[in-house]
Amino acid sequence: MTSRTPEDSSREAPAPEAPALAAPSLVHVCDLRVEVAPPRAMGQGRGGERKIMQITGGTVSGPRLNGRILNLGADWLTLHEGGLAVLDARYAFETEDGALIEMRDSGFRHGPADVMAELAKGGDVSPDAYYMRSSARLETGDPRYQWVNRTIFVSRGARLGKGVVISLFAVE
Repeated sequence: MTSRTPEDSSREAPAPEAPALAAPSLVHVCDLRVEVAPPRAMGQGRGGERKIMQITGGTVSGPRLNGRILNLGADWLTLHEGGLAVLDARYAFETEDGALIEMRDSGFRHGPADVMAELAKGGDVSPDAYYMRSSARLETGDPRYQWVNRTIFVSRGARLGKGVVISLFAVE
């Protein structure tokens, strides 16, 4: 075994310069209109105030995915001081041709205190007045939709009355 000296490292060829890579693009996959039950308060947990919002149904429509959201799953919210909501949802939908797709969605919602208070009351607030973004993982065993198992998804969402709207995009 040979040992290396500082002089040896100065004689190595410089590493090739990394190429500049283009920014990934986003491609619209679908819009989800998610119906939720009234939130159930769990109280103060280790990380903040906890709420569970049961997912009761909804629709999926778009250029790549269409179907209905199943009456199962939930969004486990953690509300932090300063108005930050950490979103952690898991649910499923069935495509119009019968494939079952699981969706795990994690993200953040935050904005000015008065806007967050109005959202909490179920008020009509413009989605441009606050930040609601997430990343999603989709999974299926259906061979027609294997592409969802190998794709990274991001979304923009909005809380609208008794539901949530999510525009889902594939990162390409």
